[in-house]
Amino acid sequence: MENVTDLSLFILRGLTDNADLQIILFFLFLVIYLFTLMGNMGLIAVVIGNSQLHNPMYYFLGVLSFIDACFSTIITPKMLIDFMSKKKVISFLGCAAQMFLAVSCGTTECFLLAAMAYDRYVAIYNPLLYAVSMSPRVYMSLIIASVAGGIIHASIHTAATSSLSFCGSNEIKHFFCDIPPLLAISCSDTKVNELLLFIFVSSIEVVTISVIIISYTFILFGILKMHSAEGRQKVFSTCGSHLTGVSIYYGTIFFMYMRPSTSYALEHDMIVSTFYAIVIPMLNPIIYSLRNKDVKEAMGRILEKMCLSMK
Repeated sequence: MENVTDLSLFILRGLTDNADLQIILFFLFLVIYLFTLMGNMGLIAVVIGNSQLHNPMYYFLGVLSFIDACFSTIITPKMLIDFMSKKKVISFLGCAAQMFLAVSCGTTECFLLAAMAYDRYVAIYNPLLYAVSMSPRVYMSLIIASVAGGIIHASIHTAATSSLSFCGSNEIKHFFCDIPPLLAISCSDTKVNELLLFIFVSSIEVVTISVIIISYTFILFGILKMHSAEGRQKVFSTCGSHLTGVSIYYGTIFFMYMRPSTSYALEHDMIVSTFYAIVIPMLNPIIYSLRNKDVKEAMGRILEKMCLSMK
């Protein structure tokens, strides 16, 4: 192994080698990507364009939509190009950059979901102090901390993975540069990398899930104190959508990263990765808009204005 030069190019194996299936998947994921961009950018426009939505809850939702759009853009366009290309190659630096950006977005989303749960707790459990407890200084600090946490986490794993030697097969059994498939093809000892992955991912999940569970425990107590059926219905609609998004996202992240690379299985794990990296960013705008009365009303007003302007 001493005389083997490290690889400078990787081949992304992708979802399938079947040419006919690749064409079908190209159009399928192209549609998903376009819906993802339209859904998330549309939700951001709704939040910005409606003064009634200018509060921390919807600012968090707008940032989440931006992160989802970025997450999908980091992965999907390259995958679409590979579907129609014979040479599915990516440079070492390009692979490192894709991994850094993807991990940054994925981790930031974890922190944002926890911040959104805390925001709902403050709004429901003690609404009279909401404006003070969730002031611009507080919610901006939570947003900045979420992004910073994502960048720091991604920097650690990108540095650790980039220090490995890749001197055997240059075929990544995945459709993007993710950490587990890169560890699987490294000719270095990856025990430290696996330990770092387990420690940091488990720590982030434990902390953020604890915040979510504690927040929703207090929210439940707050709901039990409510005497208005309409108030309870509004709480259930906003919190229900958030819990749905949390359950789907955390479940897939937990499955992908909190296990040894020796248990990595190509077909099964790529389906899971497709779900959290491509499908969930498309579903989030639907989850958070269709079950939210304020967002639906704001969208209705925008469509009404558009119809009137066209007459």
